[in-house]
Amino acid sequence: MSLVGKKFPSIAVDAISEMGDNLKINIFEEAVNNNKKVLLFWYPKDFTFVCPTELHAFQAALPEFEKRNTIVIGASCDTNEVHFAWLNVPKNNGGIEGVTYPILADTNRNLANILGILDIESTSYSEETDSVVIEGSNVTYRATYLIDETGKIFHESVNDMPLGRNVNEYLRMVDAYTHIQEKGEVCPANWEAGKEAMSADRVSTAEYLSAN
Repeated sequence: MSLVGKKFPSIAVDAISEMGDNLKINIFEEAVNNNKKVLLFWYPKDFTFVCPTELHAFQAALPEFEKRNTIVIGASCDTNEVHFAWLNVPKNNGGIEGVTYPILADTNRNLANILGILDIESTSYSEETDSVVIEGSNVTYRATYLIDETGKIFHESVNDMPLGRNVNEYLRMVDAYTHIQEKGEVCPANWEAGKEAMSADRVSTAEYLSAN
């Protein structure tokens, strides 16, 4: 079920800084208390393959997000200790050394479960062990959330494991949402900052389609 238009869950999650400091981060409060947008991106596992390319891509774009009053936060279900170990592996050896934004360590999967982004194929009850058995990796898909200054989710996307994200699309989404907030206009297909937007009425739509 989509969470777009709803408030992001207000729940504190373990996290780690680039310096190895253990943190507790509540994404909803990060947005509201700092009056900033938040980009939260989830990746499946530390020390894997597509994942470091994404973490470095978000790091490279960090100045652009900061210009747009947007906080970037990564997340997976790995522990803080594993995150920190990966942060100390050089980029040219598959590590994420140089990443400066915080990374959530949702080891109990409380937030990932609320968001519904865990790779769980099925669950079954075992009478023999009196326990629930999970089929699937129980790690997160490549889910991304954009949250506004009120804590509302205005964009969400979920990629399967092999599909890396296009970071520029999230910059475009932030630009479009900011334009809507500031101008009260709507943004047509393929809109980019500096391009013409529309009023939300038939006349404006007809004029835009005629010109494009």
